[in-house]
Amino acid sequence: MDRRAFLRAGVAGACSLAAHPLMSTVTFAASNGGRPLGEHRLIVVILRGAMDGLDVLRPFGDANLARYRPSIIKGDKGSELDGFFWLHPAMKALMPLWSAGQLGFVHAVSTPYRDKRSHFDGQDMLEGGTGMDVPIAEIRDGWLNRLLQAVPGMTAQTAYSVGIAEMPILKGVAPFAAWAPEQSLDLSAASKALLDQVYQSDPLFHAASAQAMELSAHLAEADAQGKKPTGPFADDLALADFTAERLRAETRIASFSISGWDTHRTQGNAIVKPLERLAQVILRLQQGLGETWGKTLLVAMTEFGRTARENGTQGTDHGTGGAMVLAGGALKGGRVLGDWPGLDEAALFERRDLMPTTDVRAWAGHALRGMYGFDVGLIEKTIFPGLILPPDPGLLL
Repeated sequence: MDRRAFLRAGVAGACSLAAHPLMSTVTFAASNGGRPLGEHRLIVVILRGAMDGLDVLRPFGDANLARYRPSIIKGDKGSELDGFFWLHPAMKALMPLWSAGQLGFVHAVSTPYRDKRSHFDGQDMLEGGTGMDVPIAEIRDGWLNRLLQAVPGMTAQTAYSVGIAEMPILKGVAPFAAWAPEQSLDLSAASKALLDQVYQSDPLFHAASAQAMELSAHLAEADAQGKKPTGPFADDLALADFTAERLRAETRIASFSISGWDTHRTQGNAIVKPLERLAQVILRLQQGLGETWGKTLLVAMTEFGRTARENGTQGTDHGTGGAMVLAGGALKGGRVLGDWPGLDEAALFERRDLMPTTDVRAWAGHALRGMYGFDVGLIEKTIFPGLILPPDPGLLL
């Protein structure tokens, strides 16, 4: 396959994938001067592996929790939120955001996916934004890309992609860009000049290589100035720094993933690091965005929840209902949203999982409508086909 054919076969707009055919961990979308999408910024974080909402947002007000999870919830209860729900102790660093109304949650939420509990299928449905009426194998694009297709004047910020996780949520014909922090393009001045000359006659590759070198220079400059993050979450913080930098400019939508949520064994220990990572990424974004944080909404969602009861290895298995994490200065937070179904065995889904009472797509749909003014019909028919948008829950300020 020649390079142009490879490019066209890949994700539209992600030109750098042709030069280096690896996957990306963070994707961006921009518009001309930000005008078609206004001034709001949206960050969608996919929590791959099925985050346990009952552990993150602990319903100690329900007596069944202690009975179902004697090993997982022993010790520090966490931070009290509203007298019923408590935030896992690994996320206590986010409590100032909660107090400021810039952190919120949705409990007992799920995609329409049911029964089979496959990570791959669950994530495909989450990022595709479809219902069960669309076979998972037939999902061709992501709901964020369909959003972009509905907005005139969109442009791509093509970036150097060398990361690990593909983001189907932005896959589709609308242009977007890709970048990951794990690797730089280390070329001498002569090599850069040669590359520029080689690709001069190919506009697509010339643009991709130019932007790859630009982003590589960004990493090198951050390293030279001592701004490159270090420590256990260095890559995640670098991702947050770059995301914030782009969102301060013309970028309006960013999406990336955080993995490590499949806690089948010793969940009490296994879930701590992913929660700390998520908390630190949110705080890093707040810091990096500065005044732009006030126009930003972060939505973190996962493919499904986990079983209400702990298993024989002090972990939890694949479930159904879970939780969403919301953050940002545009959020009307300090609230746990959603309809709590209770943990009585008769109230559980298939007598084993938290019963989902709302659709994750509905919350995302209200976020899009509130931030960008999208018509209800567009949200229900195009972005999230088959969704019936419920009354507005008042997510935004």
